[in-house]
Amino acid sequence: MAVETTVLTGLEPRSFWAHFEALTRIPRPSRNEEPVIEHVRAWAAERGLEVRQDAGRNLVIPVAATAGREAAPTLILQGHLDMVCERDPASPNDPAEGRIVLRRDGDWLTADGTTLGADDGVAIAAMMALVEEEALAHGPLELLMTVAEEVGLEGANALDGSMLTGSTLINLDSEEDGVLTVGCAGSTDTWIRIDAPRSAPEAEALKLDVIVRGGQGGHSGMEIAVGRSNAIKVLGRALREVHATVPFRLVSLDGGKSRNAIPRDAHALVSFEAGHQAAFSAALGSATETIRDAFSKTDPGVTIEATEADGSTSLPSCRPAHLR
Repeated sequence: MAVETTVLTGLEPRSFWAHFEALTRIPRPSRNEEPVIEHVRAWAAERGLEVRQDAGRNLVIPVAATAGREAAPTLILQGHLDMVCERDPASPNDPAEGRIVLRRDGDWLTADGTTLGADDGVAIAAMMALVEEEALAHGPLELLMTVAEEVGLEGANALDGSMLTGSTLINLDSEEDGVLTVGCAGSTDTWIRIDAPRSAPEAEALKLDVIVRGGQGGHSGMEIAVGRSNAIKVLGRALREVHATVPFRLVSLDGGKSRNAIPRDAHALVSFEAGHQAAFSAALGSATETIRDAFSKTDPGVTIEATEADGSTSLPSCRPAHLR
């Protein structure tokens, strides 16, 4: 398989980079992995490989041992097919639609305005390249490709273990070169639901969109301790401080896109009695100044703005917010 772009020209092993590049052109958000599943199926069919699939949509591809290694224990190689599809709102690129533009910066490969999908595209590409590299001796392999990893290990939790025969598994999903992890503390998800009375806003009430944007974001595991702003928390703090001066009603709240990414953007629709706009603006300005000062070193691009909303009279509601 030839590498088509100049960005990856000369990188070795060529087969690995060709497979990885192909994956960047395939939409593979969590729970919507069908395009990449079909891509893997087509690749396996070209090589006469069996593909097993369970009810959870996980794939297992048995690979015969190379000559002389038939008696070796079966080794399971595991990676996940989905990726976190985050993007800069101003970018024309969108990994959820298979638009990832690769950029090389020295020894680093990045994406223009979006997540790269190396988590865990490198695992899938490595498995495929290993199968194609005849010079690499190996025992019997089982390639385990799970789905919906980024939204709570859903694929792994639904795995039908009867598809596998091996007893040793290497998970090809880590953040550090040269490091093998032999244990994991796991993860915990927390869902908070608040029941509150709802009613239509006053017809003459002023409605404002309060928008937080400009945060750097990042992976909730890798960058969680570097002090970057969480747009939902920033919005909540600003609204709390404003509410002490100008009581308002919350019509809607939305923020974040991926449950394991630090939210960069969030917005709320609020309504309050007409005539208090100046006080609201002053209170929001004061809160914004305090918040921007708090993140001046770690997230200097954070902004909070309020603009007059349209005349919508929908009932107050809150969409799920990603709080990580």
